[in-house]
Amino acid sequence: MQRIFLLLFLLIQTTFYSQEKWDIQFYNEVIDREVFIFADNQEFMPISAQFNFTLKNLSCTYNNDEIIVIPAQTKKFLVAKLAPIKTNEGNSFSYTNRYNYGNAVQENFDADYIYSLPYGKGKTQSIFQGYNGRFSHQNEFALDFDLKMGSAILAARDGIVVTVVNNFNQSCPTISCAKYNNKIVIMHSDGTFADYSHLKYHGAKVKKGEFVKKDQLIGYSGSTGFSSGPHLHFAVFINRIDGKRTFIETKFKTSESEATLLEEGVHYTKNY
Repeated sequence: MQRIFLLLFLLIQTTFYSQEKWDIQFYNEVIDREVFIFADNQEFMPISAQFNFTLKNLSCTYNNDEIIVIPAQTKKFLVAKLAPIKTNEGNSFSYTNRYNYGNAVQENFDADYIYSLPYGKGKTQSIFQGYNGRFSHQNEFALDFDLKMGSAILAARDGIVVTVVNNFNQSCPTISCAKYNNKIVIMHSDGTFADYSHLKYHGAKVKKGEFVKKDQLIGYSGSTGFSSGPHLHFAVFINRIDGKRTFIETKFKTSESEATLLEEGVHYTKNY
């Protein structure tokens, strides 16, 4: 009888880009001398992953450095299958991978969507830093709303809460304090994300996995993290596998316009 040699060596080096570790696991099973690499994604948003395999006497259904998108709330998602090339020789494999939340290969989104101003009806607020702002928005389509400490923050669009960071009370006006941002991240129906940052300590009023409606109260403004004073940082983006973001210009309904891009230094009233 011919002996089958199967030597498996698994090395996983995972890189992720976030203040928190995502609830995703990668593992392998051997079935009839073939190796199956699976992923369990327990998060409420898709996770994108990129692998690099080193193989000995094994073929692989995955092409190195390809980005694979693992759907939300999915178990035993097949990443790759490895099969022996010569059945009478030993084989081995190892791989490294990195991952980030969202669909990292996404290009299309709802460019016509009209966002709601993220504060209450009858309020007038200014934009003290706009798109490509000189302080901290270089090459970013992000907005800083001049909200006082403890002001109500309303959802600008329907979506699922995918991140809540709520436990920091530190701040400073340098990038070194960005890791202390209290924030809420909401995923929209078109796969984009909205980042609501610098919330007050324990200022979030929603939970991860909760579906929120436009104009629903989600939290209270503060000055945590990379901040020189109370405000709300708001940006819509698509995540990329390397941790970078593709930022999206967003039009808002105001008392003066049904759809407009907000500008730095201008006051906007919400009459709805």
